[in-house]
Amino acid sequence: MSAEDFRLGAVIITMGNRPAELTALIDSVRAQQGAPVELAVVGNGAPLPPLPEGVRSVELPENLGIPGGRNVGIELFGRDGKDVDAVLFLDDDGSLPNEDSAHLLREAFAADPRLGIVSFRIADPDTGVTQRRHVPRLRASDPLHSSPVTTFLGGASAVRSEVFSSAGQLPAEFFYAHEETDLAWRALDAGWSIDYRADVVLHHPTTSPGRHATYLHNVARNRVWLARRNLPALLVPLYLGTWFLLTLARRPSGDAIKAWVGGFRAGWREPCGPRRPMRWRTVWRLTRLGRPPII
Repeated sequence: MSAEDFRLGAVIITMGNRPAELTALIDSVRAQQGAPVELAVVGNGAPLPPLPEGVRSVELPENLGIPGGRNVGIELFGRDGKDVDAVLFLDDDGSLPNEDSAHLLREAFAADPRLGIVSFRIADPDTGVTQRRHVPRLRASDPLHSSPVTTFLGGASAVRSEVFSSAGQLPAEFFYAHEETDLAWRALDAGWSIDYRADVVLHHPTTSPGRHATYLHNVARNRVWLARRNLPALLVPLYLGTWFLLTLARRPSGDAIKAWVGGFRAGWREPCGPRRPMRWRTVWRLTRLGRPPII
């Protein structure tokens, strides 16, 4: 398939509390060069503001969480997003500052049939700074360096629709935190590759992940779920033990430790969805890419 024929759709989930930012994001998507990017907006337990003509939309009666809301958005493009060739996930308070982003994505996917996911560079619109946590690799000191990676940024990414049909959609059970890594590991195990592209930029204000009330609980619970669902049994204690020690080494407050331990326990008690351990050759592939699944 040529780049010109590659169809893109964009999923935006919103809680309805950022109508001005949502409008700016939609305008930036519609300003992209080349064929129009189809748009789908999901009101995640919230009513939607007026939307431009032609935008697919749905208002959900309850908040399904980030992965659940994005999965609903995927389905607005048909089963597993089949109406388009790749689905962009964009945060409702972000925007695409460059009008060639869609063109770059089409070229990247058309040039490599096994490229499954592209992670964008997130930059603060005022300072241009990319936070270290927004570079999805261990060696994150140079955010302007593109490279193959083992995970991606959920609100600034594009996923080939075939990935959903071969590896599944996002894990709705996670609600928030680590859902991207769960999908990334399954995609890699299915033979897809993931690239971090520094030249595809999403403007997004600098924020702290801790702004979400359940952040620490979900991070710990979902870390356990991630291991239980995806890792060979031998690696589960190694992976979780490493992260437990790293958490303690950061000297969190007493309240933070309480929330984290509560989430860690919940990860073992609560159902996490189907277990499909990755193959050992995928473990080796992750290791060669610089992120062995024990850290």
